[in-house]
Amino acid sequence: MDPDDWRMMGQERYLAGRILHRRAYRRWREDWDHDHCEFCARKLSELNDPEHLREGWTTEDGYHWVCDRCYADFRERFEWPTAPSLPSDPEVG
Repeated sequence: MDPDDWRMMGQERYLAGRILHRRAYRRWREDWDHDHCEFCARKLSELNDPEHLREGWTTEDGYHWVCDRCYADFRERFEWPTAPSLPSDPEVG
């Protein structure tokens, strides 16, 4: 992994060592329609849009999202422990 990867923008502050779960995307709040991967900015949404991802890796609260590619690329660097998929989604607040 290149230490100067363009996707690195200080995410260590809030994602290093966090447990991430594989989950279908669910919006954070009622007035939210999408989120972005914390690294590459790819969109995640509930929309049936081929340019949007519908699943990814997320923090337990569903606030921070990481796409599959970035998860694979940064899993070791960020020391993400293996975690199960979550059977239920956080409530939209």
